[in-house]
Amino acid sequence: MASKSIDNAFTAKSLRDAATDPTYAGALSFMRRRYTKDLIGADAVVLGIPFDAAVSNRPGARFGPQAIRRASAIFDNDPQYPFSRDLFEAMSVIDYGDVMLDYGHHWKTPRLIEAEATKIIESGAFLLSLGGDHFVTWPLLKAHAARHGPLALVHFDAHQDTWSDETDEAGDIERIDHGSFVARAVRQGVIEPEHSIQIGIRTHAPDDFGFRIMPGYEVEDLSAQAIADAILAHVGDRPCYLTFDIDCLDPAFAPGTGTPVAGGPSSAKILSVLRKLGALEICGADVVEVAPAYDHADITAIAGATVAMYMLGLRAERLSAR
Repeated sequence: MASKSIDNAFTAKSLRDAATDPTYAGALSFMRRRYTKDLIGADAVVLGIPFDAAVSNRPGARFGPQAIRRASAIFDNDPQYPFSRDLFEAMSVIDYGDVMLDYGHHWKTPRLIEAEATKIIESGAFLLSLGGDHFVTWPLLKAHAARHGPLALVHFDAHQDTWSDETDEAGDIERIDHGSFVARAVRQGVIEPEHSIQIGIRTHAPDDFGFRIMPGYEVEDLSAQAIADAILAHVGDRPCYLTFDIDCLDPAFAPGTGTPVAGGPSSAKILSVLRKLGALEICGADVVEVAPAYDHADITAIAGATVAMYMLGLRAERLSAR
């Protein structure tokens, strides 16, 4: 025990140190990464966005970043499955903490998120964001597109999120809504719909904007390999943004979310899909809509933390291959 320490989130001497905290104790950063605002030397950055004022059903996703960080403690110490490695040997990762948002001025929220994300992206680090409701993806997309140009969107969700965006002639937001970020991103040229794909859709929406839609029944019928092949073929070598709404999963595997929809895939199947997406040029990613107040035994938080870990795992493999 003499060589071990606790609270790696504060005591880590290196950004690539493995943590030795007991799973049940210690400061709960994401996967025990060091809490810091210093971006120097960071290959990837985890950012929390505790915002849920845009939900149309049940609120609570503002507590998502806390829940995901807490659940991620199960991944420290050992090599991360299924990547057969300590992800942090190949990649320096920090937990940047959360965006500071004023609950009394929601109209300022998108600008604050975009500014914080832009600072991180301009450092050259890969940004993994933890929501929060799905509205937060809009300012994140803007920040990523400012650096990489229009992006293909790989969107795991039960909903298409193409409802009216209600922006004025200058493009300023007049409505804060977690169900409109896709419509807004298409209309403002932030994403390329012809190269974008939505997986797990189980609701109807007013427009598909030319996206490739993989509805819930198709996901149910296809193998994980076939789903991954469809994603890879459609996106190709375009730079893309990966957004994962936890309600893509069936409520049996993710009850803790604001707008659950029956008939979705299992966590095992979708994790298998994610594992096969290493060929994608993923520029940024997020996990959203984890609402722990409706969760049981951290089922949803564990699923969200695992999806986030897979996103980092894909990034680590890509860095190792360079």
